[in-house]
Amino acid sequence: MNCGRYVKNSVEAFCGILVLCNLVLSVPPAMASEKKLPLSAVESDPKAMGWMVGFPPESSRLITQPDSNYFSFPKLRWSVCHLREFLPTQEISRGLDAPVPLKYLRPKTLEKVGREIDALTFKPLGLDTSMTWADSLQVNYTDGILILHRNRVVYERYFGCLQQDGKHAAMSMTKSVTGLLAEILIAEGTLNDRTQVSEIIPEVANSAFGSATVRQVMDMTTGVSYSEDYSDPNADIWTYSRAASPLPKPANYTGPNGYWQYLQQVKPEGPHGVSFHYKTINSDMLGWIIARTANKSVTQLASERLWQRMGAEQDAYITIDGLGVPFAGGGLTAGLRDMGRLGQLMLNKGIINGVRLFPEVVVEKISAGGDRSKFGHAFPTLEGASYTSQWWVFHNKHGAFAARGVHGQTIYVDPTAQMVLVRFASHPQAKNGLIDPTSLPAYQAVAEYLLSR
Repeated sequence: MNCGRYVKNSVEAFCGILVLCNLVLSVPPAMASEKKLPLSAVESDPKAMGWMVGFPPESSRLITQPDSNYFSFPKLRWSVCHLREFLPTQEISRGLDAPVPLKYLRPKTLEKVGREIDALTFKPLGLDTSMTWADSLQVNYTDGILILHRNRVVYERYFGCLQQDGKHAAMSMTKSVTGLLAEILIAEGTLNDRTQVSEIIPEVANSAFGSATVRQVMDMTTGVSYSEDYSDPNADIWTYSRAASPLPKPANYTGPNGYWQYLQQVKPEGPHGVSFHYKTINSDMLGWIIARTANKSVTQLASERLWQRMGAEQDAYITIDGLGVPFAGGGLTAGLRDMGRLGQLMLNKGIINGVRLFPEVVVEKISAGGDRSKFGHAFPTLEGASYTSQWWVFHNKHGAFAARGVHGQTIYVDPTAQMVLVRFASHPQAKNGLIDPTSLPAYQAVAEYLLSR
């Protein structure tokens, strides 16, 4: 076995996870060849492509590890539902109690509302022509969509690799779970967001993170050096990926081992607290902070504080590095309905099924948003937005806020319309700025429709 080649491919494969969980500006060279002429949602449907069909599948239909292209399009449309078949994971247990079923509209009403939502029209950002809601689902390569209104499911659809009992990669929506757990600890007095990181994690005292506050980490206003220029072989993303990969490293490897060792050597890049910079290493730093504070892993905290108590239908899972540390910035895979429950928790300010899971102030702090003057203009489709506690806040007329992940993942909470919308997708392009024009106006159209009912 050529160990060097195996390790190179394995690291590139693991980079795919990091690519999918960040707002990338370009694609790694290993992915470029398959993204020249993207197939439509119908053409690239995993069932149409025949991925992993047969016993055994044809060699041309195999998607395996350590191949470095299992996150390339169109393969990613299958892989997003099968992450634990490529990488080691930790379980986020839903516990042993029976799930609490979501409430639905009566069947005939559900069918009627579904048809009406499908027929809704809106104008995509920057265009004068209209598009229907149903068409937007295909344009955005939707794998699953769930809409709740006033605590009841009013719309639910599955496509691509996803079925009702399936799970899907949440990408950077993972960050919002991590941020929510941090806000819960803060509200309960266990964690102080004004504390310097080095006081909680002495291991990073000599890192750029050491002098940042917990709040600056939560809001991604740290002045840390971290490049995600995939065209640069010396960019930090490649060092981070090699460190975080749970797969074998070459015998001559001398770099950091795991997320936390990498965080200990991050260099400064400007002062903390000045401006927002979307860098996933902040999320993994926050994961370490809350794990050390609570003396529990992120997976255990998510299980105990959320999944076991919100009536979840399915266990979730999260990818880990070679030392068993969960990828707090993007490794979550979960069921569509359970992400709907999480959104409902946020809409109801900590209450679900008549039970309060965390203080109301947690959601009040998140939904109020961060400092908009620090947000800048890096995200044109989110003009006027802000970022706080690893959540995106739109500051629109409905007070909407969201968890977001590349390739089209979202939990969109609209308090005015009393709506929670959850979408899993596998769009060929990672960057949500390319998907927002046919997504954000569509969400608003549904919200306005629900308000009129």
